[in-house]
Amino acid sequence: MRVAWIEIRDFRNHGDLRLELPSGLTVVSGPNARGKTNLLEAVHYLCALESPRVSSDLPLVRHGAASAFLRGEVESATGKLLVEVEIRSGGQNRIQVNRSAVRRRRDLRRHVRSVFSGPEDLAIVHGDPEQRRRFMDQAVGALWPLRDGLAGAYERVLRQRNRLLKDWSGGGEPPGLAAWDAELVKHGAGLTEARGQGVARIKDQVAKEFRTISGSSTEELVIAYRASVEGDPLEESFKERLAARRGDELLRRTTLVGPHRDELSLEIQGLAARGFSSHGEGLAAAIALRLAISEAVRAQIGESPVMLLDDPFSALDPDRRRLLAEALLGRGQVMIAVPDESQAPAGAVVWRVRGGGVVEPK
Repeated sequence: MRVAWIEIRDFRNHGDLRLELPSGLTVVSGPNARGKTNLLEAVHYLCALESPRVSSDLPLVRHGAASAFLRGEVESATGKLLVEVEIRSGGQNRIQVNRSAVRRRRDLRRHVRSVFSGPEDLAIVHGDPEQRRRFMDQAVGALWPLRDGLAGAYERVLRQRNRLLKDWSGGGEPPGLAAWDAELVKHGAGLTEARGQGVARIKDQVAKEFRTISGSSTEELVIAYRASVEGDPLEESFKERLAARRGDELLRRTTLVGPHRDELSLEIQGLAARGFSSHGEGLAAAIALRLAISEAVRAQIGESPVMLLDDPFSALDPDRRRLLAEALLGRGQVMIAVPDESQAPAGAVVWRVRGGGVVEPK
């Protein structure tokens, strides 16, 4: 799978740009704030229809422009796709695939896969549990695009149920709570099962990728899914947990049971990565998580997704930089953004970002 070419207009700081993208390893180099990361972000957006850096599309539109435009051709084992996206500063985006309108991200993601790794991923290792839950949901979406909406559906039910609990001022249970219980159980059980399957699919590969980057067969990164609700059948266990916490929920006026309380455990050498890993170890772990998703996708669909890595070498020592660079070879189309051209792995095609968003091959 590869992006053959991309046209970018008024996206972030890129005014008007067209690039033919190589198939293998490409390095985009240049000083900070010149547009390296923005280029990788544009490629990812073309494939995934979302930014890996911001939740709102508004910052993606160049200052002074009404819309940003992305257009490109993606080649995969199933054929070629022409993807056209208008990202509007106001109103709904316009998306077309092979000249036909697309309304849902999953309709494109069934055919096109992209995995993005950036410095923000350090929050998965060192940040709050919410960051790790989001990572698990991203893994589910990458592996099974048709299940991409599970987390959103659960969050909508959770918000409605919490509002009901918060606004109720009478005695006993608020009217309608049983109906929201049923919805919470239905969507929560589905999300729990999907997260469990996603973690199971990548956990061995995560350990392998981390050992490769660290260069040691004894350095272990172990991940494990810690679900808020466990049991078989899962829906019955969910109902029992809700009943057991009913009094606490009415007292605290919030939902205390469900996937919004899940955790993803990450341990390096038997110690919690969040509290005991160094900055370099944390970054290596974060990169290993993304590489594991990429390999799991490849194993599932038979071809590698487009892989994009923003500044992956900055916090790594020289040995880990070399090992990571070697590990990226042979993974299909891979693009790396680095601030210094000297960090480019041997054999990579090198592009240089200059002022105004112009990218030229060296």
